[in-house]
Amino acid sequence: MWLKGKELLGVILLIIVLVGPLFFIKLKSEKKKEEKMEKAPVSVRQPAVAGMFYPGEKNILEKEIKTFLNETRPLVKKEGFLRILIVPHAGYEYSGGVAAAGFSQLEGQDYSTIILLGVSHQAYFQGAVIDENDAWETPLGQVVVDKELAKKIVDEVDGVSFDSRAHTQEHSLEVELPFLQSVLSDFKIVPILLGEVDEDLLKKIADFLSQNLQPDTLVVISTDLSHYPPYEIANQVDKATIDSILTGDPKKFGAKIEDQLKKGYSGLATCACGEKAVKVGMMLAQKLGEGKWELIKYANSGDVEIGEKGRVVGYGAIGYYQKLKIKNEKLKIEEQKTLLEIARKTLESYLKDKKTPEFEIKEEELKQKLGAFVTLREDGQLRGCIGQIEPSEDPLWLVVQRMAIEAATKDFRFLPVTLDELKDIKIEISVLTKPEKIDDPNKIEFGKHGVIVKKGIHAGVFLPQVATENNWDLETFMGQLCSQKAGLPWDCWKKGEVDIYTFTAQVFEEE
Repeated sequence: MWLKGKELLGVILLIIVLVGPLFFIKLKSEKKKEEKMEKAPVSVRQPAVAGMFYPGEKNILEKEIKTFLNETRPLVKKEGFLRILIVPHAGYEYSGGVAAAGFSQLEGQDYSTIILLGVSHQAYFQGAVIDENDAWETPLGQVVVDKELAKKIVDEVDGVSFDSRAHTQEHSLEVELPFLQSVLSDFKIVPILLGEVDEDLLKKIADFLSQNLQPDTLVVISTDLSHYPPYEIANQVDKATIDSILTGDPKKFGAKIEDQLKKGYSGLATCACGEKAVKVGMMLAQKLGEGKWELIKYANSGDVEIGEKGRVVGYGAIGYYQKLKIKNEKLKIEEQKTLLEIARKTLESYLKDKKTPEFEIKEEELKQKLGAFVTLREDGQLRGCIGQIEPSEDPLWLVVQRMAIEAATKDFRFLPVTLDELKDIKIEISVLTKPEKIDDPNKIEFGKHGVIVKKGIHAGVFLPQVATENNWDLETFMGQLCSQKAGLPWDCWKKGEVDIYTFTAQVFEEE
């Protein structure tokens, strides 16, 4: 029977109602797949020595590293901020305990970029090469290569180039990754191998790193120590080598190695296979200043149960520690003025013709990776406020620029700011420290701490000034944060139902 008129229209509408959402879901699903494919690394370096230098199965590898770290945790962490770490790269059964002692110093730290530096054992080439792949893989997953920083090094340091061939079978950098994956949560790497290099190139690399080292960047230098002397000679030679590193003088280090090799010790082939990489680290340390080299742990292959005493390899974990640094040191007046100027000029340009101006930033403090909020007020009344709490890959000045635009155009509590309005608007900037989780709300200090609450997909944040501006007590502050900002019950913070984080902020505004 044929359907007519309203009957046919009703059937069509019914089909749309029933099938439409499924079609939408499928489209949404396909879009997510496409986005995931776009974000996935295009090329991945596969592990070359998994199953040989370290376990190739994820669960066995995790268990082994956990055992090594547990054994080293009684070691007292050195005072200061670790900037350079020298660690061995032999099979885990031989050098894993020493490597773990070094990497245990990273636990609880927030390094987002790791410069991996070693000397090629497998390929002969001139200069230094950085792997071109987008990521490196181990049984513990993939680690993304910081292609932006890698390109910057290649562009600015003559003698450094992209070439993946030398990295394909090289073990010295790869074996460090599973330890890094076990002690850090989110980081990128720049893998650099040295070939035939002269002192001039080593200095150029050290110069570049000293000028571009961010507060959350760590340089990991991969090297073993003495190769193949008897046990007692290894102890003697390695002590002399380590002592020369601890002087901080790369010339003394090189001279000591040369002197030891001239003595003709039985079986001694090298005092440090990564000598050139260590020199780069020592040159870098000299430029960083205000720090000290510290021995974390020493052993050799004769110290493990399966090792023989007649022919050993030495291993050392050594760190360069600077004085403890507050990652968000207070910005100076001129730096504050620069950020405020960036925010205003950005809004003037964007509100006029939708163009975001470019800035040449020389101040290193404005290149820190920090979160920030931009608040707009008109006649003392809030006109827009949007921010980024967690640090990202963007430098501080770029975060401020982006948040200024969003505060003016994307705070949906208000109409977008117009160019005519801008002259009556005062800009305030809050530069944030990294949020830290707390277990007791009573630790919140009014006027000092901003607070974040999280539960599942629900989250809310108040800046430090909110409590004092509204003259709230703890009960009101937390209740408003949970209910008004996070959409949760007023008293959920009292029942331990939410995660609570605090941060501090340096707040400054236009005159």
